[in-house]
Amino acid sequence: MPDLVAYDEFAYFRDNATEAGLAWDGPPVVERVAVEVAPGRSLSALKWGDGEPELVLLHGGAQNAHTWDTVALALRQPLLAVDLPGHGHSDGPGARPEGALAVEGNASDVAAVIRRLAPRARAVVGMSLGGLTTIALAAAHPDLVRAMVLVDITPGVNREKAAAISAFVQGPESFDSFDELLARTVEFNPTRTVSSLRRGILHNAQQQPDGTWVWRYRRFASPLGATAAPADYGRLWEQVGQLDVPVLLVRGMRPQSVVDDDDEAELLRRARHASVVRVEEAGHSVQGDAPVALAKILSGFPPHAAG
Repeated sequence: MPDLVAYDEFAYFRDNATEAGLAWDGPPVVERVAVEVAPGRSLSALKWGDGEPELVLLHGGAQNAHTWDTVALALRQPLLAVDLPGHGHSDGPGARPEGALAVEGNASDVAAVIRRLAPRARAVVGMSLGGLTTIALAAAHPDLVRAMVLVDITPGVNREKAAAISAFVQGPESFDSFDELLARTVEFNPTRTVSSLRRGILHNAQQQPDGTWVWRYRRFASPLGATAAPADYGRLWEQVGQLDVPVLLVRGMRPQSVVDDDDEAELLRRARHASVVRVEEAGHSVQGDAPVALAKILSGFPPHAAG
């Protein structure tokens, strides 16, 4: 029998805090919740704090709600981190042709979750696929998006810009050991600490009865691996031009970013209430590379909501 690795998703918060230099005064209040979004289909989420969520956080493709753990610990305010369809602990996207990459379908599912659990959130924060989903959410359900934060993403993303991310996501479907999975993750994330990547894998992968490991997002038939950066997200630029809420682009400035100067300029041209913050020490995964800096940015956005 293979040695099975124990996993408790709430056991690593102190490690997150210590690595980020955050004060630790005991375990945070966090619970896993679920909302049925269609008959037989539910989305899962992490609800942080006792009060009504002030922020909704949407992760990127091939990630999950735990990508925001250190950001949440630094913010110390009620928030909701959602597992997108086909990711984390959420059910798959159903029969949608584009599967987990269909941002309009994702937006419909996420809307049901927000209406139930965070209807008065001051902002929706979306990273990568989560940011594109946020744009679609604002177009279809404007009452749920009072302000928007796009973490290193615009509709200008394409296969070329996301080539490095696609190469990682399109890797092997299974791994013989945890160490093999960790080694590949370290190879593609050279600026991150091994300890943070280890935690990320435990949250984002599952050990099978035979001892092998698979990514959680591989559980469902989805074109995620084959089309991790579709070229047709440009259609969302029109929706960006219709936004009438504060929009903040948090752009990572390391080479791993998928946003370039043209994307930034186009966002500022199209969105009437847009601004940009550049994070020099971060790549595409700003929440992973610079979580405390991102938390500080979020705490003050939109400006009138800073508290």
